[in-house]
Formats: sequence, C-alpha cells, structure tokens
Amino acid sequence: MRRRNVFGIDVLRLLVTVADTGSFTRAAARLDYTQSAVSRRIAALEKQAGGPLFERLARGVRLTPAGQALHRHAVEVLAQLASAEHEMAAIHAGLGGRLRVGAFATANISLVPAALRAFVRSRPDVEVVAAEGRSGELMRRLAEGALDLAVVSDYPSGLPSVDAVTTEMLLEDELFVVLPRDHRLAGSGMVDLRELRDETWLQDVSVDRPMMLAEVCDRAGFTPKRITRIAEWTGKFGYAAAGLGVALVPSLATRAVPAELAVCRLGGLAPSRTVHVALPATPLPAALALRDLLQEAVPRDALG
Repeated sequence: MRRRNVFGIDVLRLLVTVADTGSFTRAAARLDYTQSAVSRRIAALEKQAGGPLFERLARGVRLTPAGQALHRHAVEVLAQLASAEHEMAAIHAGLGGRLRVGAFATANISLVPAALRAFVRSRPDVEVVAAEGRSGELMRRLAEGALDLAVVSDYPSGLPSVDAVTTEMLLEDELFVVLPRDHRLAGSGMVDLRELRDETWLQDVSVDRPMMLAEVCDRAGFTPKRITRIAEWTGKFGYAAAGLGVALVPSLATRAVPAELAVCRLGGLAPSRTVHVALPATPLPAALALRDLLQEAVPRDALG
C-alpha cells in the first residue's frame, strides 16, 4: 500500500520553526498551534522520514543528522516558494514577470519603441520580449497565448477577427509619398497622385494579397506603369534616394525617412489605414500599462 507523503509545505515550515526556536512550545506559540499539535505533527513527520528528526533534550530539542538534512531541503523549498509568491504578486501588480509584445514592421520604427522606453523606465523588473510579424499572425499568436499584447493594422485585408482577442484603435495612419529631393514635385509639400502616374513605384515583394498602391492608383484613375519590388523600408528609401522610384510611406515610418528624400502629402486622395492595440480577453496588468503608454506615444502629426 502506497504511503501518504506528509512532506507538505506546512509541515516543512513547522520543522524549520522548531529547529529555529529549539522548542516545540516556542514553535507552537510562533505558529499559533498548541504544543500537543506540534508534537503530533513532528511525530508523524518522523514516521514518514523513517526515524527521529529531533533529539528530545531536558530543555528543548535539536536536530539529528537526518533532521539536519531534511531541514536543509526544507529551507530551500520554502525559499523557492517565497520567491514564487513574490514573483506572482509582482506579475499581478504589473511590476514583474515577462511581457511578450508583438508589432508589425512600421509600428516598430517609432511608436512601439517610444512606448517601451517609457515602460521599461517605470517597470524595470518586467522582462520585455519583442516580436515582429504581420497583423494576422500576431492576432493568432495572441489567441494561442504566445503574446500578451500586439500592435496590428487593418491593412491590407481588414482587421482580423479572432476569438478571445479584443482590439482598440490607436490611430489612423495616413500614407504619404516619398520623392528624391531633386524631384520636380519635392518642394510642393502636397502632390496630386495623378502627377505621379509615370513614375516607377517601389512596393513590397508580396504579390499574393491586395496592395494599397493598386487601390489608391485605381482611385486616382491610373495603373502604375512600372513597379520595382523591394521588401524592406531601408531598401525602398535607398532606391528612392537614388532616383529609381517613389514609394507610399505610412506616417509611422516617416521618422525613418532619410534626409535625401522629401515626404509629401497626397491631399484628398491620401490613403490611410487604422492601427490598433490588441489584447487577450484577460490581459496582464503590465499589458494594460503598455497599452496606455502606446496611446500616449501616438504621434500628433507625422510631419510636425
């Protein structure tokens, strides 16, 4: 018949208290037990341990070699438990633990870093783990419990709807056009998209999903004649600076535009997307704190 394990937390705490006080009576007073209850529980523990853990002396008790060994393990277990309790309390207060944050690429240029800078200053004991991905992937990871917060957008296919994930709009992200500084329209500040109908356009490499460029140009009444497919923003900026094309740039990316390029608004034909913060149904307090900081970090004017 399997014996019941009595090496529970309470009895280990009792063992340590008896050892610290050197007396069943003093241990009982410290833990608010009766002296007889302490004696019974220590006797049961000794039975489980297979032999005496304390020598009974004329005045008090002291650990036997077996008691010393169990005492050492008990101290370690209780210390680990106290550490776990402290960590859980810190997580529930939003002051500790780990916060897993996801965002799409252009949100990581300035919006998310600005919010995270304020976050880590106010909550230095929270470990932030950042990840980048497309909005649909980030929403799925939130639903699976692999992220605690994500910054997502409704471009190009609308904001994904995922069970147990809530979203809150952060901003409307206007799109601009970047031109080489020596472009004939670079100094105008605002251009009519139709004046760029003959330009080479720099666009993401993906061809299996709708692109805002095609939608916007269609609205302006033309189809781009030439497209150069460049995946990364740094590459697009490099090509544009070299006079090899022009590109649509969201407001969140304008802070990364090099000085060799001019950023121009598109007036009434300006396309836009919405940017949202997404959270699981039961968000961590730290995630809620970061959400508030993201709201504060929203730029008021991309060109201001």
